[in-house]
Amino acid sequence: MHDTAPASKASAWLADFSEALARGDIDAVLDCFVEDCYWRDIVSFTWNVKTLEGKPAIAAMLTSQLPATRPSNWRITEAPESVPVQAWFDFSTAAGAGSGIFTLENGRCRTILTTLQSLAGHEEKAGQRRPMGVSHGADRNRMSWSERRAAEEAAFAQGADPYCLIIGGGQGGIMLGARLKQLGVPTVIVEKNEKAGDSWRNRYRSLVLHDPVWYDHLPYIPFPPNWPIFTHKDKMGDWLEMYVKVMELTYWGSTECVSASFDETEKRWSVELVRGGRKLTLRPTQLVFATGAYGPPKRLEIPGAETFAGEIIHSIEYSSGTKFAGRKVAVIGAASSGHDVSVDLWEAGADVTMIQRSPTTVVRSETLMELGFDLYSEEAVESGIDVDRADMIAAATPFAMQPPIQKALYDRIRARDAEFYEKLAATGFLLDFGPDETGLMMKAYRTGSGYYVDVGASQLIIDGEIKVKSGTEIDHLTSTGMRFGDGSELEVDAIIQSTGFQSMHEVVAQIVSREVGNSIGTCWGLGSGTRNDPGPWHGELRNMYKPVAQENLWFQGGNLALSRFFSKFVALQIKARMEGIPVPVYAPPLT
Repeated sequence: MHDTAPASKASAWLADFSEALARGDIDAVLDCFVEDCYWRDIVSFTWNVKTLEGKPAIAAMLTSQLPATRPSNWRITEAPESVPVQAWFDFSTAAGAGSGIFTLENGRCRTILTTLQSLAGHEEKAGQRRPMGVSHGADRNRMSWSERRAAEEAAFAQGADPYCLIIGGGQGGIMLGARLKQLGVPTVIVEKNEKAGDSWRNRYRSLVLHDPVWYDHLPYIPFPPNWPIFTHKDKMGDWLEMYVKVMELTYWGSTECVSASFDETEKRWSVELVRGGRKLTLRPTQLVFATGAYGPPKRLEIPGAETFAGEIIHSIEYSSGTKFAGRKVAVIGAASSGHDVSVDLWEAGADVTMIQRSPTTVVRSETLMELGFDLYSEEAVESGIDVDRADMIAAATPFAMQPPIQKALYDRIRARDAEFYEKLAATGFLLDFGPDETGLMMKAYRTGSGYYVDVGASQLIIDGEIKVKSGTEIDHLTSTGMRFGDGSELEVDAIIQSTGFQSMHEVVAQIVSREVGNSIGTCWGLGSGTRNDPGPWHGELRNMYKPVAQENLWFQGGNLALSRFFSKFVALQIKARMEGIPVPVYAPPLT
C-alpha cells in the first residue's frame, strides 16, 4: 500500500483501535469514535447481523463479545484518496478471517463495517485450495465423477440425512446451497416446481428483471460479458437450472415440504416430504426457509365475491393475458406486479383498468440506471469495482444513515423527471416518494411493496391505454363488476389481485406450527415506524440471514443482490455450528 496521507491517517487510527481492543480497554476503543457513530457487524463479532448505533451500544456489544472474539492481526489493505477518509482492512478472530471498511471524520471513526469472510481450517476449496478433481494412477475401485455424484444423490434419496435442508429452490435457496456446497455442508434443496428456474418460468410472460445485470450476479459464476442488461424471466430460469447442475447441488424438484418439527433433545428437525408422490422423512440439523422474499399471497376478501360471474385470481397464478384478449380486466394493485400484469394484459388485447388503493413510488428505469446504480455498472467494473467489492461498499452504509442519502437522490430524480411525473399525476395516478420522501429503496427495505421501476407501463397510463381508478375503495362486487365507495361502478370480466404477499414467518406457521411462526414474528422491514413497518427500530432486516427465536431455523431471501451477499454469511453461520465452533450470538433486546 502506498504511503499516502489517507493511508497514514487510516493506519494510525487502526493501530489505536486494535491496541485498545487487544488490551480490552473499551473506554479507549470508544475514544476512537465520534459521538454519532455506527458499527455494523456481520457475523464476525456478534454472530449476528447487527448495527450498533452510538457509543453505549458499541460498549455493550464489546463487553459481551470481545473476550470470545479475540480480534487480532488488523491490517490496512487500501486507503484511496477520498473525503472523508475511507479505508479497507483485514483482521482475524478466534473463528476465522474478516474484512471491513471504516470512515474517519477528523481522525475518529464515523462508521465501521466488520464481516467474517472465512472460518479457520474450513476455508472454501477455491484458488490455491481448489480440489484436484481426479486421483492419478490406477485403481480398480476408482469411482468416476459421475458415479460419485450419483452415489451422493442416491444416499439422500434413500434417507441419509443432510446437515441442512433448504425449503425453496428459487434464487435464494440455490445461492445458499452453492455456498454450503463449497464449505462441505451436506445439503438438500427441495422445491415444489419440477425444475430449477421454474419459479421464474412460471410467472407472467412479460416479467423481466428490473435491476441491471451488474447487480444480479450469482456467487462463483457471474453472468458473461454479453449477458443482456435486463434479463427475461425465462432466460433467468435457464441460468438457474444450469447453475444448479454446474455447482453440483442436490436439488429435488417436484418435492413438497408437508410438515416439520424440532426435537429439543436431539436438536434436529423431522421433516416430512412428498417427492414425486412418495413420502419421505429427513432429519436435518438446520432448516432454512428460502421461499422468496415474502410468504403466501395476500388475497383480498371482497364483499360480494360469490356473486361475481367472472374469474378472480392472484398475480402469482397469472401466467399470460392471452385468454383475456378482448375482455375487460381489473388489476387490483399498483406496484411492480400490478404494472407488469397490466402491460401483459394490454399487449394481449385486454381492456385494462388498474385499481390503485394507495400511492406508488415510480421511477423511470433509465433514470435509476444513471443516478442510482453507480456502484453496479459497466463503468464501475472498468474502474475495478467488481460485484463483491460493490457489495461491501454498499453494506458499509448502515440503514440508519440511508434516509437522507436516498432523499437527496430522489430529490434529483423528481427534478430531472418533473414533466413525466406531472403527466402521470394528471391521469389520476397517485404518486408518492414514501412518508419521508426517501423513495424506492427505503420502501423496498421497509415493506417490500409500493413501488414500480417504470419499464413501459407508465407511458401506457399517460396515453390512456391502461386506465386507473384511484382515490376510493372497492365497496363490493356485483355479478358484472365492482362498485366503489364513491358510488361509481366498473364493469369487468375478470379480476387479477396484484396485492402482494404475507411475511415469510407465515410459511413457518403452515409447515411447523402457528406457535413457532408467532414466536419468530414478522420477517423483513427495519422497524422504521412508517406505514406497514412498525417499530421498534431494528436497524437491520427483521429475522433475515441470522438466528431467530426458533433454534436451528433460518430465513434466506430477497432479490438477487441480497441473496448473493447474505448467502455467504448464512452459510458461515451454519458451517460453524456443524463444526462445533463456538457461536456466542449477541442479541440484546430491542428498545
